[in-house]
Amino acid sequence: MRPTIRAQRGASVVAAVAAIVFAMLAAAAGYWYGTRKHAATMDVAAAQADAPAAGERVDPKTGRKVLYWHDPMVPGQKFDKPGRSPFMDMDLVPVYADDAADSGAVSISPRLAQSFGVRTAVAQPGGLPTGFTAVGAIAVDERTIVGVQSRVEGFVEKLHVRATFDHVRQGQPIAELFVADWVAAQEELLALNRVTQPGARELADAARNRLRLLGMPDAEIARVEREGRTSGRVTVTAPASGIVWEIGARDGMRVMPGENLVRIAGLGTVWLIAEVPEAQAGLLAAGAAVEARAAAFPDRVFKGTVQTLLPEVNATTRTVRARIVLSNPRAALRPGMFVTARFEGPRAQAAVLVPSEAVIRTGTRDVVIVAMGDGKFAPVEVAVGRESGDMVEIVKGVAAGEQVVTSSQFLIDSEASLRGVLARMNEPQAPSVHEGHAAAPVGAAAAGLARHAGTGVVRDVDPAGVMIEHEAIPSAGMGAMTMEYKPPRAGLPAGLKEGARVEFEFVLTPKGEYELTRIAARGGAARGAKP
Repeated sequence: MRPTIRAQRGASVVAAVAAIVFAMLAAAAGYWYGTRKHAATMDVAAAQADAPAAGERVDPKTGRKVLYWHDPMVPGQKFDKPGRSPFMDMDLVPVYADDAADSGAVSISPRLAQSFGVRTAVAQPGGLPTGFTAVGAIAVDERTIVGVQSRVEGFVEKLHVRATFDHVRQGQPIAELFVADWVAAQEELLALNRVTQPGARELADAARNRLRLLGMPDAEIARVEREGRTSGRVTVTAPASGIVWEIGARDGMRVMPGENLVRIAGLGTVWLIAEVPEAQAGLLAAGAAVEARAAAFPDRVFKGTVQTLLPEVNATTRTVRARIVLSNPRAALRPGMFVTARFEGPRAQAAVLVPSEAVIRTGTRDVVIVAMGDGKFAPVEVAVGRESGDMVEIVKGVAAGEQVVTSSQFLIDSEASLRGVLARMNEPQAPSVHEGHAAAPVGAAAAGLARHAGTGVVRDVDPAGVMIEHEAIPSAGMGAMTMEYKPPRAGLPAGLKEGARVEFEFVLTPKGEYELTRIAARGGAARGAKP
């Protein structure tokens, strides 16, 4: 039995030693775990102490305080942390607290400006040329038109001109007429010339005057007296050179005194009837110099002057017709030709010139985006003058030497407009009162901010926010819309449900959140934020 007892005693000693070792290992492990947990707790506390407070996020790249992040393409949506935009394939852009919201300026990083394709140009001093071009057609100068008439009653034996626009020269025969009344008058003149009795010369002079009154030319009268034989035929000649503008008789026709045989238009000068744009008509005045070119004569310049502006505006083309007298050497320009005219306007006035694409025209205002440097841009309302080619005059708003944005300016203007709305919403206003109930005091986050009141219908209720379809709120610059509002700090009224018509009041916090300070159902008790 002794060996057995010894074995049992040995086993007991081993178990005791094992228990002591296990207890020591457990104590060491507990100490190590407790030390590590305490160190981790201290690290978290230190990290929390070093982290910026809510609403005071700092951009590690610039060290500037960030209000929120947003996508410039959808500027109304705000995010509490950086990341990728859910709307566009781009990073969210920080909005810094030190940006002057009330100035309307916006900041864009160089990388984002390059991504947007923002280009700028320098506003240049100078003046736009006042000259301009217009097209028109050549017409006959109606002041050169002369008529060839019959002064006697007779018959056309032969017409030498057969068609309109035929060229004629001064003195060229136009028509041959047979005048029966001339025969008797000529015989009387020849008979009186043969009489030698006293008083016959006076009677012959009277006969010559009668022939003149009948329309017989002096040269023809002299020929009759020289040859001593009568002739009832007379040749009518052209009084000036030009083209046949109109024919009023044909062979064999009877003509009466005063009837036009033909009408002749001169081509020494011609009219150019130019179609001048209505906007440029104010630059023209009678006597202004004009240079014209025709496609048929590209190497020649025809000079002239503005005679008058016709008192009529073409309702279809919105143009005013200008009548221009052009010199026409060798009758090169002919009626119906198209001609390009260059008008010399008055002396250009000094102004500031920017590219036309830099001006945003909204219909109610003209805006130019000015690059202020350091990535800041500001919209400036300008007064626009004349425009020529790809340049436009800026009468007021931009100074020479300033940088103006010529591309992607619509994105910058939209962002600046949004900033302006937010700035107006945060302007101090007097507390509002609704139906005899004073507005509830606001929390620390909303203290000192402007409050805006409205009425609407609840569309969704959630602890994180209340969706309200409300009417226009002029004090906040908001139109009728459906928008989500952060609940009051004291919580929502009991029983507030979807479809309830409510009165509410809110502020825009520095974080860019729309926080309710008061909401109540129509006729119900209001609940607001605690001070």
